[in-house]
Amino acid sequence: MGAGRVVTVFGAYGHTGRFVVAELLRRGFVPVLSGRDEVKLKALAASHPGLEVRPASVDDPESLDRALAGAEAVVNSAGPFATTAAPVIEAALRAGVPYVDVAAEIEANADTFAHFADRARAAGAVIVPAMAFFGGLGDLLATAAMGDWTAADEAHVAYALSDWQPTDGTRAAGTVSRQRRGGARVVYRNGRLDYRHDEATIFQWPFPEPLGSRAVIGEFTMADVVTIPSHLSIPDVRTHMTADAARDVVAPGTPTPAAVDEHGRSAQTFLVDVVVRSGGAERRAVARGQDIYAITAPLAVEAVHRILTGQTRTVGVVSAGEIFDAADFLGALSSHLSVELPR
Repeated sequence: MGAGRVVTVFGAYGHTGRFVVAELLRRGFVPVLSGRDEVKLKALAASHPGLEVRPASVDDPESLDRALAGAEAVVNSAGPFATTAAPVIEAALRAGVPYVDVAAEIEANADTFAHFADRARAAGAVIVPAMAFFGGLGDLLATAAMGDWTAADEAHVAYALSDWQPTDGTRAAGTVSRQRRGGARVVYRNGRLDYRHDEATIFQWPFPEPLGSRAVIGEFTMADVVTIPSHLSIPDVRTHMTADAARDVVAPGTPTPAAVDEHGRSAQTFLVDVVVRSGGAERRAVARGQDIYAITAPLAVEAVHRILTGQTRTVGVVSAGEIFDAADFLGALSSHLSVELPR
């Protein structure tokens, strides 16, 4: 458990940030509430008496240093990460503490690997981007599915969401990503990211029963195309999304998530189906759960716990599947996720 260890949460008052704060408290950590909006921070603190508020802005390095002072780790849950990731990572490096974020933005995650890998490795620092539903979970499942394989021909991560009511942060991050790529869609083929202007295809994906075959938008690309190939030798990584959920997230009138239980989760359910193929062989790993935003919190907090307790395999800028024992990590989330791995 957290045993009173202090963890700064940047973007603590956001939709996902609130889940992270609650999960840290549940596990015995002491969250420091940080972010740009002092009014929202104080409103959040009112529901968690005793927690410290430290306003900070990404364009004010000294404020970020104050936010991280005395903390043992920082979780960045404030998007768009194209704006927030680099400044908060710099602050974490100055403070000498590990950094974890929940970025789903493909370009922001690629930037983190490209810009900080050498410095983090040289400093013995730990930086884990995309430790979230998109990016982290798919990477853990793919790594566990690979097992003793050292390489594969392709990996598919197929997402079945019952619906997708996006947060304001999701919409903002999507806008930034589309602007950065000039409206193109991104795919990961032949060992590299490629930007294309053709239309994505719609086809039937054979999800495990009882869900069964569902129409998906092929190569509805998510952060898994950064995390998985960062450490697994797989030249083609493709992510797919059920067509109804894909339409939900881009529709301007789709509402934000509404809580239906005491944990603040929405009624949304998900199934993540990961298939890796090598030659004629195929391996599959599956995860089921509720609320893609809520599940991000135990993923990020378990990562912090393992980093702070030395349950890691390497340093530098690393994805979840590289730094942690993937199968063991997934097993630790059994109260949040139902997982099926290859035997």
